[in-house]
Amino acid sequence: MNLFHLQSHGTNARREVMAGITTFAAMAYILAVNPAILSAAGMDKGALITATALASALMTALMALFTNYPIALAPGMGINAFFAFSVCGALKIPWQAALGLVFYSGAVFFVLSVTGVRRRLLDALPRDLKIAITCGIGLFIAFIGLKNGGVIAASPATFVTLGDLRQPVPWLALGGLVLTAILVQRKVPGAILLGIVAVTVMGFFVSTRGTDGIAAPVTMAPTGIVAAPASLAPTFLKLDLAYFWQHASQCIPIVLALLFVDLFDNMGTLIGVCHRAGLLDPQGNLPRIGRALAADAAAAMVGSTLGTSTVTSYIESAAGVEAGGRTGLTAISTAVCFLLALFLNPLISIIPGVATAPALVIVGVFMMQSIAEIDLRDFPRAVPVVLTLLAMPLAFSIAEGIAIGVAVHVLFNAGIGRARSISPVAWSLAALCLLHLYFR
Repeated sequence: MNLFHLQSHGTNARREVMAGITTFAAMAYILAVNPAILSAAGMDKGALITATALASALMTALMALFTNYPIALAPGMGINAFFAFSVCGALKIPWQAALGLVFYSGAVFFVLSVTGVRRRLLDALPRDLKIAITCGIGLFIAFIGLKNGGVIAASPATFVTLGDLRQPVPWLALGGLVLTAILVQRKVPGAILLGIVAVTVMGFFVSTRGTDGIAAPVTMAPTGIVAAPASLAPTFLKLDLAYFWQHASQCIPIVLALLFVDLFDNMGTLIGVCHRAGLLDPQGNLPRIGRALAADAAAAMVGSTLGTSTVTSYIESAAGVEAGGRTGLTAISTAVCFLLALFLNPLISIIPGVATAPALVIVGVFMMQSIAEIDLRDFPRAVPVVLTLLAMPLAFSIAEGIAIGVAVHVLFNAGIGRARSISPVAWSLAALCLLHLYFR
C-alpha cells in the first residue's frame, strides 16, 4: 500500500476500499444507461455493456496509477446522447465513423495536455471561479438527484415544479435522503452506500404505475446473479478513422464539440472532486494536473477502440471522497468493481434511479459548503460566481455553466477596467467558451 501513501493522506486501506465501492454504487447506473443510449445508434447492446465496464475499469485504474487521485472514469453522460442522437441520428453518420471522431477528439485533447496548454487553461481560472465550479457541480448533481427521485418534475408553466407527491417514489427518495443524512451525521462508515442499499431493498416492497397503467415494484427481482460477459467483438476496433478525412467539413465541428464538452466537463470534475478531497494547493491548483489531464485524454481514445463514446472523469467520484477516499486506492477499488460487474450485471442492473437520488443530493450538499469561502459581498466576484452557480443546474450542463462563468468573468472584468489583470490564456479561454456556447 506504500504505492498510494495512505498514511500521509490520513487514511487506511479499509476506508479507501469502502470509498471505492461507494463511488461505484453511485455511478453503476452507467452500466445500464450507456448501452441503452448508444444502442439507439445501431450498436450491439451486449457488446456495449462489456465495453462500458471494461473502459471504466481500465481508465479508472490508469488514473489511479498515474495520479494517485480518487477519480473514477466512465463513458460520459450527455456526450453519449450527443453521439447517438445528434451525430448518428440527426446527421446520419455511421456509428463506426462516430467512434473515429471520438478518437480524434481524444487525440487533440492529449496533445493539449502533454504540451501543457490545457494546464495553462486551468491555471488561468481565478480561485473564486474554481470554487464556484465546485459549488455549481454540487447544485447540478443535487438537482439530478431530486429529478431522479421524482421530487421535482418538469412544468410547462414554471419550468420546474414539485413532483407528484401522491406517488410512493418521491417519498421513497425523501425517506432515503433523511436516512442517508442521519447516517452521514453519525459518521457511520459507508453511509452513502448503505443509503443506496436501503432504498434498493425498500423498492421491492413499493410499487408504482408505469405509462401503461400497470403497477410494478420499484426494484425488480434480478433474473440471476452471475452471468458470463457478452462478447466485445461487435464493437472492438470497429472505429472508422478514414471517414473524418473524407468528410472533413462535416466532421471538424463535431470533433470540436466533443473536445469542448470533454474539456469543460473534465475541468469541472477534477477541480470539484479534488477540492472537496483537500488535494488542491493553497493557490487552488491541482498538483500532478498534467498526469490527470493526460489520463483523461487517453480515456477517450481507449474507449473508442473498445466501442463506446467519450470516457471521462465522473463527478460521482465525489461520493467516494465524502466516504473518506483520498488516494488512488479508492479508484482501484472502483475499477475492480467494474471488472466484477462484467459477471454481476444482472444483480447490479436492478438498482433503481431513486436509490442513487439521496446519494447525489447529499454529495451536492457537501460540495455546496465551499461557497462559504467566497466573499459574495464583493460585486465583481459575485457576478461570475452566481452565474456559474445558476447556469449549471438550469442549463442542465456542467460544460455550459463553466463556459458562461469564464466568459462573463473575463468580459466583466475587462469592462470595469481590469483588462490588464486578465492573462492572454484567460482571454483565449473566454473566446473558446463563447464559440462553444454559440456552436453547441
